[in-house]
Amino acid sequence: MQQKLFGTSGIRAIINKQLTPEHIVKIGLAIATTTNKGTITIAHDTRTTSPMLEHSLIAGLNAAGSTVYRLGLLPTPALAYLTHELKATAGIMITASHNPPQYNGIKLYNQDTTAYNEKQQNQIEKTIEKGAFKRASWQKVGSTKSIDESNRYLNMIQNSIKLKKQWKIIVDPGCGATSQIAPRLLRNLGCKVTAINAQPDGFFPARSPEPTPQSLQPLCQTVKHLQADLGIAYDGDGDRMVLTDENGVLVPLDQILAAYASHIVRKQKGGIIVTNIEASMCIEKMTESHGGKVVRTRVGDVYVAAAVKQYKALFGGEPCGAWIHPNFHYCPDGILSSVLILKALEEENKSLSSFVSEASLYPTLRRNLACPEQAKSVVMKKLEKTFPAAFPKLREKVTIDGIRLTLEDGWILVRPSGTEPLIRITVEAGSEERAKTILKKGVKTVEKTLERMAK
Repeated sequence: MQQKLFGTSGIRAIINKQLTPEHIVKIGLAIATTTNKGTITIAHDTRTTSPMLEHSLIAGLNAAGSTVYRLGLLPTPALAYLTHELKATAGIMITASHNPPQYNGIKLYNQDTTAYNEKQQNQIEKTIEKGAFKRASWQKVGSTKSIDESNRYLNMIQNSIKLKKQWKIIVDPGCGATSQIAPRLLRNLGCKVTAINAQPDGFFPARSPEPTPQSLQPLCQTVKHLQADLGIAYDGDGDRMVLTDENGVLVPLDQILAAYASHIVRKQKGGIIVTNIEASMCIEKMTESHGGKVVRTRVGDVYVAAAVKQYKALFGGEPCGAWIHPNFHYCPDGILSSVLILKALEEENKSLSSFVSEASLYPTLRRNLACPEQAKSVVMKKLEKTFPAAFPKLREKVTIDGIRLTLEDGWILVRPSGTEPLIRITVEAGSEERAKTILKKGVKTVEKTLERMAK
């Protein structure tokens, strides 16, 4: 493969076009080689191409001497947790998360449930590039064992969290990896569950595997019609969750992240919360007033998890619904997050709409500007000088992922897209008028830099 294999969240590509069984076998060989023939867990989501990828991966892993535990259909967080529980060297999740059905891919996890970092990913890519595979002799080819350990994951949650109320919940797994396990868990916890789109189907006929406002309208309508307490939707592999309140209204992702972070900080009387640089400033406003501190990272749950572990944070999350609970494990977990939300509502004796309303919702504006892939790094280097100069009253400049300027009444972020030939600009401010003013100035600065580059 000519291009870089790993993106911000593992490997994802169109199957049999950008990613073929031949590539997958080599990835399996490389994983076994870099883990020194360790024991590997492997699970998959509902995509129609997942069995093909699984067979190809196992062929490569066995060829290099690795023992493989096939865990079957599971959400990503369950795979990560079971990698730790089974004392495996590494875990492989076959999924393309929220991408359309023609995509598939791989996420890799360490025994401590953290995702593979850039150094580990680069090691795999170099091994493939050089063809430096350590194939086993025929007597030492690895073996494969199919096992069902899903109860370990269910028991981890059921034994740790007890619900007092019989919550009336509508669950929408979107035909993805949570289709069987999420309704089962919630019922085990005493909830009255109505499941929609809960038949595993890799064509995702009911809705997109990405839980967007448009695709979740049936969930909103069902919650309202059945007078449920709330609705829960998961993405294709179950590491993200989206909520709708008792009125059938989708809960803004930044708001619920801030409200839950504030709840945790109040409960623990202080502590560190981790989020990325694109998340709303309402997170600081909600947590700092209760003695909390917010640490920001690059966009991507890999970076959030690493910071949660490094700073011994109470909680970490991104405003896409990917939340990390270090008391349980370091993989974003949509199912666990939804149960913990129910527990938080019980502890505060509030409805979901009331719980979320405490977090302010600020106007956020976005603009994308075309930028050739090969010019991105040069453009960003030039902007490091010109961008702060356009905002003389800035309070803080952060360059961990693009350039983020904190202003008196808002912030602006300019960063290159990781997947498209674009420079993305995001602005949040206390009022829409102020957000428009900041965005206009930011766009003008970036456009000038792009024009100079074109000359």
